[in-house]
Amino acid sequence: METTNQKSLYNRLGGASGISTLVDDIVDYHMKNKEINARFLPLRDDPSKLEQIKEHTRQFLGMGSGGPETYEGKEMPAAHRGMNVSEAEYMHVVDDIMSALKKNNIDQQSQNEVLAITWSIKEQIVRL
Repeated sequence: METTNQKSLYNRLGGASGISTLVDDIVDYHMKNKEINARFLPLRDDPSKLEQIKEHTRQFLGMGSGGPETYEGKEMPAAHRGMNVSEAEYMHVVDDIMSALKKNNIDQQSQNEVLAITWSIKEQIVRL
């Protein structure tokens, strides 16, 4: 039997289904977060764009956590260039991600690994 340490992060996040739920929760938290929701609320008026962003996020998190998904979106700098995301906004995004992980009862080790992923791409997103 696999222990938590032996399972891939992908499996610990619940595979494709678990990651899909996480992405829905993350976007929901972003929509409610007064510090960043101005960037996300307009997506409600463009459901196809919102779904595309969710799909790219599912692919990115799936691939980045060891799953079979292939990320088909833009590279992080290209996707965020011109947005001028501030350090504070990035922290709110990270907080929302962590809240979604906690809501879905993701273990602490897995939370730490997701946090490490978010920090590893920060410079590719902030102030571009």
